[in-house]
Amino acid sequence: MKAMVATAGLVALAGCATPSAPPPAKAGPAVLPYTIVGLERVIGQNAAGLSKLFGPPDADVREGTARKLQFAGPICVLDAYLYPKGTSEPVVSYLDAREPDGSTIDRASCVAALTRRDGGR
Repeated sequence: MKAMVATAGLVALAGCATPSAPPPAKAGPAVLPYTIVGLERVIGQNAAGLSKLFGPPDADVREGTARKLQFAGPICVLDAYLYPKGTSEPVVSYLDAREPDGSTIDRASCVAALTRRDGGR
């Protein structure tokens, strides 16, 4: 009998417990969707094509067969990642863009701004 009373008391107390809610998620930096709209002039270009479009790169980093060319202007910084496809020369497969302070900027807007900088054609 005492065991039943004790069990009933524990069940009653368990019903009073409130589940703790998880802490609210922190808002991170805005993530822009990756589309190629406005990037048609750049995706698939080789290093010579990028230099013709933007002028000489501000940085040229090679790692194995991959290559990163960086172009910087007053509006933004564009990183173009070139990878070979089979035995062909490396071409742009991915782009990343940011404002000089590191803030997010649309890739197509950065491409447009850099084509107008001094040195670009």
